[in-house]
Amino acid sequence: MLKDYITVENLACGAGVLLFGAWLLRTSLGRNALSDCPIRRNNMPFYLPFVPLFVWFVGASLAVSLTRKLLGHLEGWQGAFADNLVLGIGAVATIAVIVFLARASFARRLKGFGLNLRRIHRDFFAAPALLLAVWPLLLAAIILTTYLGRLIWGPQYQIEQHTQLELIQGYSQLPLRILVVAVATVCAPLLEEMLFRGLFQTMVRSYLAGLTFRVPAIAGISPAWQAIAISSIVFAMAHENPAHWPALLLLGACLGYAYEKTGSLFRPIFIHALFNALTITAVLYG
Repeated sequence: MLKDYITVENLACGAGVLLFGAWLLRTSLGRNALSDCPIRRNNMPFYLPFVPLFVWFVGASLAVSLTRKLLGHLEGWQGAFADNLVLGIGAVATIAVIVFLARASFARRLKGFGLNLRRIHRDFFAAPALLLAVWPLLLAAIILTTYLGRLIWGPQYQIEQHTQLELIQGYSQLPLRILVVAVATVCAPLLEEMLFRGLFQTMVRSYLAGLTFRVPAIAGISPAWQAIAISSIVFAMAHENPAHWPALLLLGACLGYAYEKTGSLFRPIFIHALFNALTITAVLYG
């Protein structure tokens, strides 16, 4: 029956296909999408984005290990709560490091970095449309990854869930769920967008712009799209499960495009937060 196919998921995918198709037509298949986007002026050395990356990965790992030794008696949801609390505090500390580095490295300081408070309302309302446009591609990547996994490892193969999603499913305690949601929808989008888009993508694009007199484009791809591709690869590989990489690569491209197109970090932050919120909602409510 036709009504069996009229679901929220199918309607969302259909709307996303239309939005993405309209964008392809309007931008000559994306070739002209970023032609008028200026480079964010900065004096970052190439190694600067690795400083907060080191602070986050090494510092958070050491802090979690130390907390487990000090609070080894905590088990189950209480142990998970302690781990996530430490991760949240570590994320906030790393965000503070990034803000300090951005203020010192970008022309116009935080506004030049992309944190202009006057843009918040516009970026908040534009984020759902951008996520909707890329949503069918994300679903296609997940389906294709699952299909290939079953061909290689057998029909029982399933993409592993993110650790935070497993915690939400495994424990019903409200304090833990609130903390996990806060880390996933607030701390993670702020940290990852400031790091991978704000610092990494800007650094890569600035470096490629310095090479334009020798390498104006690779296979006709503009330096802006090259920077988006590189930052998206780094973003995907920073997540521990390789099965998630194809979808994260596409999501990273959407986030990077939003940053280059607007010069605002708030737009990719809102897209990232909305994506995580929808994923959590899907897990909680099936």
